[in-house]
Amino acid sequence: MWGTDATSTYTSEHGNVTVFAALDHYTGECVGIHAAIIGNRFEALEPIRQGVKEYFGSYSRKSASGLTLRHDHGSQYMSKHFQKEIRFLGIVSSPSFVRSPEGNGVIERFFRTLKEQLLWIKRFRTVDELVDALHEFKHRYNHHWIMQRHGYRTPKQVRDEWNAAMIKVA
Repeated sequence: MWGTDATSTYTSEHGNVTVFAALDHYTGECVGIHAAIIGNRFEALEPIRQGVKEYFGSYSRKSASGLTLRHDHGSQYMSKHFQKEIRFLGIVSSPSFVRSPEGNGVIERFFRTLKEQLLWIKRFRTVDELVDALHEFKHRYNHHWIMQRHGYRTPKQVRDEWNAAMIKVA
């Protein structure tokens, strides 16, 4: 299962912008991250696109079959376009309960970390500058951020161990 959501931050040139992310619930990895001036349904799909390409090998019909996507009831995620696109990919929609952010707690916790470690301490002039910083943060988070729930291992270490176990099973 992956979780996805949005938050906002400020750039001096573009004002308030929306930051979208998607996280793997098992490994804790950030599978995709994106920022946009207008946070619409098309932009909300970008972290999903990134993750599907990287973790499933292609962005095509049913390429992500077996994946469930947790999201809130935001207009971007409940839109016909968003729902149609994830169905095309073979992803099952799993909306959290209305007014229950804890139902999407994995991504909410990631956003807290993102804000404390980047968005609240650094100023950005443009969306492009922000996007670059988000991608650098994603890499640092996945490769260096240790998680207590994983025995003080990084999301990347957990993914590598899971992949190795899957190879042995096959």
